[in-house]
Amino acid sequence: MVAVPEALTAIPGIRTAAQLREPGDGDVLTVLPELAGLLPGGGLRRGSTVAVRGARSLVLALLAAATRNGSWAAVTGLPDLGLAAAAELGVDLERVALVPDPGAELVAVLSALVDGFDLVVLGPASVPPQTARRLTDRVRNRGTVLLKAGAWPGADLELKVSGRRWHGLTPDGHGHLRTRDVVATSRGRGAAARPSSVGLQLPGPEGAVAGAGLPGRRLAEVAG
Repeated sequence: MVAVPEALTAIPGIRTAAQLREPGDGDVLTVLPELAGLLPGGGLRRGSTVAVRGARSLVLALLAAATRNGSWAAVTGLPDLGLAAAAELGVDLERVALVPDPGAELVAVLSALVDGFDLVVLGPASVPPQTARRLTDRVRNRGTVLLKAGAWPGADLELKVSGRRWHGLTPDGHGHLRTRDVVATSRGRGAAARPSSVGLQLPGPEGAVAGAGLPGRRLAEVAG
């Protein structure tokens, strides 16, 4: 039986991420400027696992700059992925491979994608901790970036979206939802141990990501 990665690379025109990478490529994949403040070094570190909770749109937004700059991405376990929304967020769809429903072969498919792409997005499917550790080691060895929509055991970085507030409706409930203010917070290990937060419009005007101020905080009254 031929291993899945070998079967993929046997197809003419298919190469691994290591083969696609040009000599001198950096260890960090670029992200949109609005997202750089969330990530140590201002980008996605090769070989890292990132769990994103609270907004699938943030997962897609993390692909935008990298795919536009020549990186290849694969998405699996998201059969209802909105391609139009991904394009509005800035993702280059010509550099994205889709495996909507890997079924019972999730681990084999995910292993093959990690071997062949710069970035791999995994939907909300649950992965046992022991299997997750093996996949994390594979991601680290291959220099891929794994973006998990939801929790991932032992993730290097966790991004969480909160404080959602839509704009566009009038006070009487008419109009169209146009933009959504959110607060994105990151926390992880090492350089990311200290939480970092940024305000975003996700989506912003025309569906793209835009910067936004963080919500104001009330000052608590102190007796005395």
